[in-house]
Amino acid sequence: MSAGCRRHVGVPVQADAHDRATRIIRRPPPPHRSRRRIRAEPAGGPPGRWGRDDMERRHPPPDRRLPRRQDPPKDLRPRSGPRTTPPMAVEAADIVAVAGLLDAPVLLVGHSSGAVAALEAALLAPAAFAGLFLYEPPLPTRELIAGAAGAHARAALDAGDPVEAMRIHMRDIVRMPAETVDAMYADQHVQAASAAYAPAQIADDEAIDALGVGTDRFANLATPTSLIEGDQSPAHLRERLADLAATLPNARTVTLAGQGHIAHLTAPDTLANAIRDMAEQVLRV
Repeated sequence: MSAGCRRHVGVPVQADAHDRATRIIRRPPPPHRSRRRIRAEPAGGPPGRWGRDDMERRHPPPDRRLPRRQDPPKDLRPRSGPRTTPPMAVEAADIVAVAGLLDAPVLLVGHSSGAVAALEAALLAPAAFAGLFLYEPPLPTRELIAGAAGAHARAALDAGDPVEAMRIHMRDIVRMPAETVDAMYADQHVQAASAAYAPAQIADDEAIDALGVGTDRFANLATPTSLIEGDQSPAHLRERLADLAATLPNARTVTLAGQGHIAHLTAPDTLANAIRDMAEQVLRV
């Protein structure tokens, strides 16, 4: 991306308790107005977390640094207690609400399940966004994301074994090689971290599957969209992205050479440049 887009401001939005990585980008306000920066909850986690990794860059140069996050309006904080609205619909509505607080034009950026939430938000209010930047949304295009494996993960979690639930998630849902998963979970620190975030991760998988199989509902979503993939990502993620690209009427696919599903950790500059390139295209007044 060209240096001319460094003026664009990134505002992380966590739309619900699942800590999804979704970002809204807008132009900064004129000098006489204060910037509104919004976050909904602290994000981040171990590099292996699929769909729950924070898009925050680690120690970028000062002239490329995104603004620090501040507390959100109280009505946008994650809600506790039982809900009747599907979780993904809640997140989509929260993203749209945050976008409504910003000056147009707005570029919405999402990674993994955050990209799914971004798509649902754009479907809910397409006029709210000038563009979408979606990094490997794990959509159930031809088959469910979790399916039977999700049921096994839920059973393990309900039986009081969150580490096994996360093993199932990484091996059978993310589809990491079994030997890699075994090596990862031989580490006691990884086990402890997994136990902490397993409930939200398994709920995340279930929320995506609850959307149902297929992409037809996106056929009329004409918002300019960049679909990002890594050429080292699991094959099923790239296949799902290709299905989405074939459905969206105004989408292009960008392949990050030598990268997988976590380029925000392994190649943050490359990913940031891709975001700036999209911003340069859609955030012109």
